[in-house]
Amino acid sequence: MKSAVENLSPTRAKLTIEVPFEELKPSLDKAYKKIAQQINVPGFRRGKVPAAVIDRQVGRGVVLDEASNEVVPAKYAEAMQENGLEPLAQPEIEVTKFEDDAALEFTAVVDIKPDFELPEYDALEAQVDDIELTDADVEEQVQALRERFGTLVDVERAAADGDFVTIDLTAAQEGETVEGGEVKAMSYKVGRGGMLDGMDEALLGMSADDEKTFASQLVGGDLIGEDVEVTVKVTAVQEQELPELDDEFAQMASEFDTVEELTADVKERLGRGKRLEQAAAARDAVLEALLEKVSIPLPETMVTDELNARRENVEQQLMQAGLTMEKYLEDEKQTAEEFEADLERRVRDAVAAQFILDAVAKKEEIGVDQQDLSSHLVRRAQQSGQDPQEFANHMFEHNHIPDLVQEILRGKALATLVESAKVTDTSGNPVELTNLRPDGTIGEPVEATDENTDEATDESAVESDEA
Repeated sequence: MKSAVENLSPTRAKLTIEVPFEELKPSLDKAYKKIAQQINVPGFRRGKVPAAVIDRQVGRGVVLDEASNEVVPAKYAEAMQENGLEPLAQPEIEVTKFEDDAALEFTAVVDIKPDFELPEYDALEAQVDDIELTDADVEEQVQALRERFGTLVDVERAAADGDFVTIDLTAAQEGETVEGGEVKAMSYKVGRGGMLDGMDEALLGMSADDEKTFASQLVGGDLIGEDVEVTVKVTAVQEQELPELDDEFAQMASEFDTVEELTADVKERLGRGKRLEQAAAARDAVLEALLEKVSIPLPETMVTDELNARRENVEQQLMQAGLTMEKYLEDEKQTAEEFEADLERRVRDAVAAQFILDAVAKKEEIGVDQQDLSSHLVRRAQQSGQDPQEFANHMFEHNHIPDLVQEILRGKALATLVESAKVTDTSGNPVELTNLRPDGTIGEPVEATDENTDEATDESAVESDEA
C-alpha cells in the first residue's frame, strides 16, 4: 500500500491511498465466501458455490464492491497511523479507481488534530479572588432553614411582598383561553418571580376574591413568547410564620443543641463550599494561563458543531426555566451579537483546552484503569440522577466509553497542571489545592504514591474545559 498526504489546512488533510490488487486477495476470498452463503444455485450446496459460478450468477463487480467495502476502512486506518494523523471525525471517502486486476485507489478527506508545540507548564502562575464569607451569607442560610420549618396562616388583608397567595389563573388571546393556559388553586409566593411578567406587580395589594387582568407573554408551550391577557383571581392570602431562632429550633432542625453550634456549622459548610468554588476558579485560571501561551489552529467543523450544541443547550435550559432568549438577553443586558461573540469565544477556548489537555496527558503518559472508569461512571450517574448500573449499561451499549476515558484523561491532565502551578488569591495568599478534599476540607499532606495521586485526581479534577 502507498499513501500520500496533502494538508488542506492545519486541521484538515487529504489522503490518497493506493492498494495493489494482490493485497485485495484475502478480502476477495472473504467476499466470495460471504456471497456463497447468500445465494442458492442448483447443483451446489449453500456456501459451496465456486467463484466462477458466482461471477456468472451475480457478477464479478459485486464481488469487487464487497471486497472494497472491507479493504477501504482498514487501509484508511493503516494510512492514518503510518502518517501519524489523529482523526477528529469520520472521513469523506471517495473511490477514484477500482478495476479488476488493477490497484484500488481512493481518497479520504478528514479533520485531524492540529500539530502545535506544547509550551512549558511547570511554572504557571494564576490568581483568583479571595474567599469572601460574610455574616450576611450565614444569616441568609439560617433564614432559609427557618423558612423550611415555617407555617402558613390565613390573613385578612391585601397581599404584600413575601406573602403566599392561592390563585386561579387564565391566559387568553382574543377572548379565547389558550391551550394549557388555565390553572386552579395554585400557591405562589409574591415577589418570587420567574413565572409571568407582571404577575408580582398585579398581585401586590390584592385581597381574597379580588380579580385583575394584565398583559404578559407566555413562557412555555407552543405559544412561548406570544402576547396574552392574563386574568388572576386571589382566593386566599397567607403569611409565613417562622419559628423563633433559639436552642429549641436548633434541636428541632439539626443535630445541634444550641443556636451557636448550628450557626457555626452553617458557617463552616459555607466556607467549605466557597473553598471548592475558589478551587474550581483556580483550575480555570491555570488552564487559561496555559492557553495564553500557545496558539492552536482549530477545526472549524468541530467549532461549529460545538457552537450549535451549546446554543441548543442554552435554548433548552431557557425553555425549562420559562424564559425566552429575548428576555434572557434583556436580563443579562446583552445584545444577540454580544451573546454569540461570547459563546464563540468560550467554545474556541474549550476546544483549544481539549487539545492542550490531550497533549499533556500524552506527554505525562497518564493512564486510565478500571477503578478510574468505575468511579467516573458512578460520579456521572449521580450528576444526571440516574442509577449507576443503568447509566453504565447505556454507556457501554452506545459505545460512549472512549469518550468517558478521554474525560478522565483530561481531568487528570488538568490536575497535573494545577499541582505544578503557583496559585494565589488577590491578597497574595497561596491557594491550597493539593490537599483539598472533595467536601471542601483541607486534608493532611500524604506521601505522593501513584495510588494516592490517582484517587485525588479522580475526586477533585474539574472538567471545566468542556463546561
